[in-house]
Amino acid sequence: MGFTILEIIIVLFLLVGLLGIILPRISLEENLGSVGRRMVGTVRSLQSMAMTTQKTIRLYVDVDRGSYWPVILDGNQEKAPTDVAWATPLNLPSSIRFSDIFTAPGKKESGRVYLSFYPTGRIDPTTLHLMDARNNILAIAIEPITGAIRMSDERIEPPRPIVIPDRVRALLKPVGSTP
Repeated sequence: MGFTILEIIIVLFLLVGLLGIILPRISLEENLGSVGRRMVGTVRSLQSMAMTTQKTIRLYVDVDRGSYWPVILDGNQEKAPTDVAWATPLNLPSSIRFSDIFTAPGKKESGRVYLSFYPTGRIDPTTLHLMDARNNILAIAIEPITGAIRMSDERIEPPRPIVIPDRVRALLKPVGSTP
């Protein structure tokens, strides 16, 4: 029993078609999505570490160099985590960079920024924008109280602080207090 040339051509045609569908989806370089998922994993891991050690953890981000590393706050001292996974700073792939980072002090497009992870599970409110070489953007927003993390392929503007009007502020003062 042998195969006819027509059967071999049909099988080869089907294999080439499958490869044409599969190969473009396989990427050896890291893309925004994979870097974003790794960043979310880092945030979750540091949140868990802060709750486990019952110490505040600070994640430093060097916007210019595309690197980030955690430290454990012990009183007034910063100590490196004992886990070897955090022994050296982590770097973004060369094709991806931090576009900007919004934290409580404001927007930073260069320099160093840090966000804190507290033993209660709370995280500083932060919005990170990552950008690749083709100027595609990935936004990662961290909600401070619940620790919920949103990812979007569009910019996420941080929420504006709630401003209490003076006429309402007067109503919020405890009874019997003097201004």
